[in-house]
Amino acid sequence: MFKFGHFSGGVHPKGNKNTHFFPTMRLDDFKHIRIPMSMHIGPPCTPTVKAGDPVMVGQMIGEATGPLAVPIHSSVSGIVKSVSRVVASSGNSVEVVDIESDGQYTRHDAIAPPIVNDRDTFLKAIRDSGLVGLGGAGFPTHAKLRIPEGKTADVLIINAAECEPYITADFRQCAEHPDEIIEGIRIVMHYLDIPKAMVGIEDNKPLAIEVLRNELTKIELKENTRPAISIHGLRTLYPQGAEKMLIYTLTNREIPSGGLPIDVGAVVLNVSTVRFIAKYIKTGMPLVRKRITLDGSGLKIPCNVNVPVGAMIPDVIKFAGGDAEAAGKIIMGGSMMGVALDRFDTSIIKHNNAILVFGTKEAEIPQETQCIRCGRCVEACPMHLMPTQLDSASRNKDVTELNDYFVMDCIECGCCTFVCPAKRYLVQSIRAGKGYVRLAKSKEAAK
Repeated sequence: MFKFGHFSGGVHPKGNKNTHFFPTMRLDDFKHIRIPMSMHIGPPCTPTVKAGDPVMVGQMIGEATGPLAVPIHSSVSGIVKSVSRVVASSGNSVEVVDIESDGQYTRHDAIAPPIVNDRDTFLKAIRDSGLVGLGGAGFPTHAKLRIPEGKTADVLIINAAECEPYITADFRQCAEHPDEIIEGIRIVMHYLDIPKAMVGIEDNKPLAIEVLRNELTKIELKENTRPAISIHGLRTLYPQGAEKMLIYTLTNREIPSGGLPIDVGAVVLNVSTVRFIAKYIKTGMPLVRKRITLDGSGLKIPCNVNVPVGAMIPDVIKFAGGDAEAAGKIIMGGSMMGVALDRFDTSIIKHNNAILVFGTKEAEIPQETQCIRCGRCVEACPMHLMPTQLDSASRNKDVTELNDYFVMDCIECGCCTFVCPAKRYLVQSIRAGKGYVRLAKSKEAAK
């Protein structure tokens, strides 16, 4: 039995869904592609090509080097110009493969639908595809789908909430490919033996709800049976699409501190992730392209585009009538949880779902003032934490207090910073606090 709940806290930022009804445009005119060897949570890949090598679309150019890693494939055909090391948007040093595209997008001869006949071959296919969670986290999908021994999943939850301001890439996925979304859900349910699936969509996207329900009706008429899939309109409240919030809203199950969705019998996938699974099982083409939203005051033409993984961000911005060098701020991701870029020579990665470009006015950083103890951050926190205490402990590098106030449970949604009248840099401070905790643990383990 499933009982609907409503998480506490949350905020209502302005939606700014300016590209809601803008169909996705495919962009191919890129002469230079830069593909990082680290686009997932886990160890980076080892390049399998060198300068001067020819490559084709779908060809593996990065070999996975650990159980959490996934291979990386070329998104264009052309010639490898260099394999070098650069500083990524994360601040880490990563290897990148620079490719000069020939503009032909010639497919690699080895591309073919995978042979899948049971759970093990299905999980292997997902790993071989290079798939990571396309909602923004970048966790390897094959690892998420590998249910630990002794655990069972009785519900597959599909995240189509898309609660971040500006981003409409997932909405366009629902509007343009509802058949492949439902097919991907059914594939996962079949191979993981999950009896029920629930799709959560914020109620400010009625078209997405309607087209997916219509797709289920088509299946019912064609097969004389209705899949155990339900589409649910959720109240519009940020961060409705956060994994823990979505599970609680749809099932009333609360993930314990430090726990995972499987601990409450759930597997959660982004709607774009399941659509890709259906397409990959059908075609065998690995993850080499990404649908992203382009928006912000620094662009003349907000839009949704489908681009090769590795397309240089200034080239993508130029298509929308923007100038990267003149921008006040460029954010990779949404305005609440995205990462502000400190350099322009970076590229689109697998789990990137938006590029937001703002002018100098929006880029101004407000000045911090002293906390007035109003408690608004505590009220807004969907994880029932105390951001003020975590902020103080982080600035004092007090690892004991950070642990006492459950710093690692913070999902970094930004609700606390959004409502703070003193403009405290709460999320940045808490993120630093997590770093202090991890460092302390590593030092303890090294003793």
